[in-house]
Amino acid sequence: MNMNTPVFVLNTNAKRENQKEAQQGIFLAVKAVASIIKTCLGPKAMLKMILDPMGTTVVTNDGNAILREIDVTHPAAKSIIELSRAQDENVGDGTTTVVILAAEVLSSSEIFIEKKIHPHYIIKAFRMALDDAIQVVDQYSIKVDLKNRVEVLNVIQSSIGTKFISKWGDLMCNLALDAVQTVHIQEADGRTEIDLKRYARIEKIPGGDITDCRVIKGVILNKDVTHPKMRRMIKNPRIILLDCALEYKKGESDTMVDITNEDDFTQLLKIEEEYVQRICNDIIKLKPDLVLTEKGVSDLAQHFFVKKGITCLRRLKKTDNNRIARISGATIVSRTDELQESDVGTECGLYEVRKIGDEYFSFLEECKNPKACTVLIRGASKDILNEIERNLTDAMNVARNIVLDPRLVPGGGAIEMAISQALSEKSKSVEGLYQLPYRALAQSLEIIPKILAQNCGANTIKVLTELRAKHATNPQENYTYGIDGDKGTIVDMKQLGIWDAHAVKVQTLKTAIESSVSMLRVDLIASAQSKKQ
Repeated sequence: MNMNTPVFVLNTNAKRENQKEAQQGIFLAVKAVASIIKTCLGPKAMLKMILDPMGTTVVTNDGNAILREIDVTHPAAKSIIELSRAQDENVGDGTTTVVILAAEVLSSSEIFIEKKIHPHYIIKAFRMALDDAIQVVDQYSIKVDLKNRVEVLNVIQSSIGTKFISKWGDLMCNLALDAVQTVHIQEADGRTEIDLKRYARIEKIPGGDITDCRVIKGVILNKDVTHPKMRRMIKNPRIILLDCALEYKKGESDTMVDITNEDDFTQLLKIEEEYVQRICNDIIKLKPDLVLTEKGVSDLAQHFFVKKGITCLRRLKKTDNNRIARISGATIVSRTDELQESDVGTECGLYEVRKIGDEYFSFLEECKNPKACTVLIRGASKDILNEIERNLTDAMNVARNIVLDPRLVPGGGAIEMAISQALSEKSKSVEGLYQLPYRALAQSLEIIPKILAQNCGANTIKVLTELRAKHATNPQENYTYGIDGDKGTIVDMKQLGIWDAHAVKVQTLKTAIESSVSMLRVDLIASAQSKKQ
C-alpha cells in the first residue's frame, strides 16, 4: 500500500469506537462548550479573557466573539461553535442563548439514549415540539409600531443591556437605529433591503470620548488629497468614481525595449505623457470637482488635475467606492473613455478633509438621499473600540430585525418559560414513546431563566419554582413574567420594558433544536488520516 493512502483511524485510543462511546463523546463535548459561555448570559454576565493566536488579548462577553477564538478539536464541539456563527450571520443576536439551549436539548436526550430508546423516536418528538414551540412564539408575539421611535429604542436597549456599552445605552441605541434607517431601502414591489455589512461601516478612531460617537450620513475615508495644492473643502462637488489607474501601464516582466540613442528615451517619455494626458482629458471635459480611484494616480495626472482645480484621492477600497456611489449617485467606471455626464455624482453636499488626532480623514456628507452611512466611534483604546464595535453591531442587527419583522416577544426568559409551560401541557396528548422526549425538550427550555437567575446570584430553585407556578396558574395572562437579571426576582417584562425580536427567538429555537437532532443521528466519529500519522 502507498504510504500516503488515507486509511480510517478511529478518533480515540481504542481500536474501535462503538455507537455508545461516540454519543457520550458528543454529549461531553457539547456540555464543555456550553459551560464556557453560560456565565455570559444576562446583565450580570461575566467577561472572558482570551489570548488569540496573534498574542493579543480579547476581553468580551459576546458569545460569538468568544467561541470564534476558542480552538477545539472535537467535531461535535466545532459543530456547536458553528451554530453561534450561523446565528450571528442570520440575525446577529442570541449567539450565547443558542449554544446554551442546544447543549441543554442534547443533554435532555441523554437519558433516553441510555434507556436504549432509538434516536429516531427522540428526533421525531423534538421536531414535533419545535413546530409547536414556533406556534406558541407566534401566539405570544405582539406588534411594534415602527413610527414610535421610543418603543423601538426600548427593544434595542434591552438587547444591549447585558453589554459593555449599556452605560451609554441611549446614545448607542440611537446610533444603531439611525444607521439602520439610513440604509433601509423600500423597493417599489414592496421588498425591503437593509444591507448593514456593505453600506453601514463602523469607523474606529482611538482617542476622544465615547459620547463623541455619531452617525455620519455619508462616508469617511482615512485618506488625504494626493497633492498639497488640491482643494480640501468643496461644496456640492461633482464626483467621478473610477476603478482604473490614472498612470501609464507598466510593461510585463519580459517586455524588452532597445534604446540606441537619447531620442528613443525622449520618445518613450512622450508616449507615456500623451497617454496620461489623454485619460486626464477624458475626465476633465466632464468638469468634475472630485475624482476618486481604486488604483494609483501618477504625478503627471495630479499636475493636470491641480491646473484645473480638481481634487483627487487614490487607492480606495472597493467597499468604500461602492458606498460613495450609493450616497452620491455616481457610477463606478472602469475606462476613462467610457465616461458620460450620467456617471457624474451630484447628490453629495460637502467634501472636506479634517484632521482627527494625527491622521487626516476625508468626509463626504450632507447628501440629498444617503443610502449608506458611517458610524464614527471614539474610545480610549483599541480594546474598548473593538468591544464597542461588537456591541454596536449587535444593536444594529436587532434594529434591522425589528424593521424587517416588527414583532416582539417578552425577554428575560419569559417566552422560554411560556413555551415550556405550553409544551408540557401539550405533551399529555402526545402518544407512545414520543411523549417522554417531547416533555424533556419542554423542560430543557427552562435553562434560559435558570441561568439568568444563576448569573445574578439568586436562589435558582426557589425563583424557578415560583416562575413555573406563575406561568402554570394563568398562562394567557402571565406569559410576560420572567427573571430580572439584575436583582434575580420575578418581574413582568411589560413593566420592565425588556423585549426580544420575534425573528431572533424563532431562529434560536430552530437552530438549537435542528442541530441537536443532527447530533443525535451520529453513531460513529472517525477521522481519515494518512498511515504515517
